[in-house]
Amino acid sequence: MKSRRRFWTVVDKLESLIEQGEYAAGSRLPAERELAEAFDVSRPTIREAIIALEVRGKVEVKTGSGVFVTDADESDKLLKEISAFELTQARALVEAEAAALAAATISEEELNRLAQALEDMKVMETAEEADMRFHEIISKATRNSALLLSVRNLWELRRTRPQIIAAYQDVCSQGIEQRLKEHTAIYEAIAKRDSSAARKAMHDHFNRLINALFDASEKKALEEIRRKTSETRGLYSISHLSQ
Repeated sequence: MKSRRRFWTVVDKLESLIEQGEYAAGSRLPAERELAEAFDVSRPTIREAIIALEVRGKVEVKTGSGVFVTDADESDKLLKEISAFELTQARALVEAEAAALAAATISEEELNRLAQALEDMKVMETAEEADMRFHEIISKATRNSALLLSVRNLWELRRTRPQIIAAYQDVCSQGIEQRLKEHTAIYEAIAKRDSSAARKAMHDHFNRLINALFDASEKKALEEIRRKTSETRGLYSISHLSQ
């Protein structure tokens, strides 16, 4: 367990049992105490594992009823339906609060690494990786495992869903200086231990990103309208009849 938190091992085992049909879709998982005994871990470890599984869409926690296995087909459908706008809004909500919390809990060593990530964002070849590292450092600095898992899973969607990748490519290749300015504002607010300013700086960053996504979407829509209009114009033109 030295290189990996214990709860991740529980997550892997439970996911395997779900995939094997041991726990069918819609069924309720055993009680927290039973799972702790079965996997020979503490109940807090089981709670962390359940949080991770819930973030991954494998289970649903129903207050007062228990933890239920979700329908895999329904989860896959939801993943496919997530748009870049929905993802960005979710990131704004989660990461703004992470920044506010990190401002109160971040260490000097983490601040130094955050500053280095900011420097690396100035270089085109390392900008994308540095951007992700920047947000990862902030989420880790919250000392909140649930927040960290949420941020990681949102970034996983950002990196793996084709429609989201395409949408972000349209805007991330532009406004590089503005993106750096926004991240600098986030860093400075956290470095000053100003939670309110950190939250606002993160909100400002994602607000600009959402607007950029809308602008890119509108541009594509207009281009498609022009293309279709041009095709229709050519189809019904009678100019060739007078030649």
